[in-house]
Amino acid sequence: MSASDYDPACLPDLLPIYYRRLFPFSQYYRWLSYGGVSKNYFQNREFSFTLKDDIYVRYQSFTTQIELEKEIQKMVPYKIDIGAVYSHRPSQHNAVKSGTFQALEKELVFDIDMTDYDDVRRCCSAADICLKCWTLMTIAIRILDRALREDFGFHHLLWVYSGRRGVHCWVCDDAARKLSVAARSAVAEYLSLVKGGEETVRKVVLSDPIHPFINQSLSVVERYFQQYAIVDQDILGSKESVDKVLALLPEDIKKNLTDSYKDEKDPMKRWNELCDLVERKKSNSKKAQYFNKEIMLQYCYPRLDVNVSKGVNHLLKSPFSVHPKTGRISVPIDLKDLNTFDPFEVPTISLICEELERPRADEAEEDDMKDKENEQEAGERRRIRDYKRTCLAKYVKVFDRFLETMARSQKGELLKKSDLQKDF
Repeated sequence: MSASDYDPACLPDLLPIYYRRLFPFSQYYRWLSYGGVSKNYFQNREFSFTLKDDIYVRYQSFTTQIELEKEIQKMVPYKIDIGAVYSHRPSQHNAVKSGTFQALEKELVFDIDMTDYDDVRRCCSAADICLKCWTLMTIAIRILDRALREDFGFHHLLWVYSGRRGVHCWVCDDAARKLSVAARSAVAEYLSLVKGGEETVRKVVLSDPIHPFINQSLSVVERYFQQYAIVDQDILGSKESVDKVLALLPEDIKKNLTDSYKDEKDPMKRWNELCDLVERKKSNSKKAQYFNKEIMLQYCYPRLDVNVSKGVNHLLKSPFSVHPKTGRISVPIDLKDLNTFDPFEVPTISLICEELERPRADEAEEDDMKDKENEQEAGERRRIRDYKRTCLAKYVKVFDRFLETMARSQKGELLKKSDLQKDF
């Protein structure tokens, strides 16, 4: 079944199967419990559900994995969002004394949406994407992942495809979860380079000397720029797109290129000519040396929704949620395969539910065994058996590896603490 076979009208029939047999509740609970970091950590976490007909239910919270499972299977949300860990159980927020219900912790999150690049992509617009513009998401992940790990020292980054036209990043380190609003804002501002709304023509302005972070980001952009921008987006092809690029340059350079472009029609040669001219102007002005770099960054640098990252109480779509319009699962992205990640290959709910229906010889034998187990164990084993029969399995495996890495790190931290206590 291809993704184009997904019919949104079938979602009410498919979601109960997905939540009953395929959603990885065990790993999900393990993730959001963080090894039982504190007694009420999971139960004070806010979930919100978007139900059929856009009914939005906030301040959901659950004591155990079983309670979470049962409620999701009962309510069958079209979308699940994850919020902060609060001072009290979110489901009891109305009973708490006014002003005492506070968002205490949450992962540092980033939301990158393709619609924010509409002024610089020519292949698609609005909610539409294709493999040509998906390169922008690859560049964004490469730049932000490096910066968050090397510049800020974070280790546990979960990158997730949104299910339609973007990506999310969950920074799950203990230090990241405890960041204040001011600290989150500082990180988001550090990572933001493209500034200004529709009325701003030049959205990237570099100063001398270039900050090491921007140099690192440029080295990523340079790897992709010519193929992405000059070839795939053809930004120096038509008069309209050429004018947009030239508008980012000072009048003298703009005039020189306008004249020479009358004879030179090859987009790649046009770009080389622009870079050569900027190089020649360097001796007259320090600012001139960066004009071509500013263009590259304006067309390719990640565009962040800074407000999502700043707020502790901001909600973000959950991994393994289903996108109602595309039917695609919001799956973790394996960075080892980032250059070959294809959003159109991500399984739809209709595909994985169809894969479940394919008969298996050992099924009867397994069903006999489940009678000997308690309800939770039987349900958990059955679900593992089920998702491994579908193409969701490889994405759950990516999630498993992420959780294992985090668990080893938590164990190491505990050992370090106990050794320090022994010394005292």
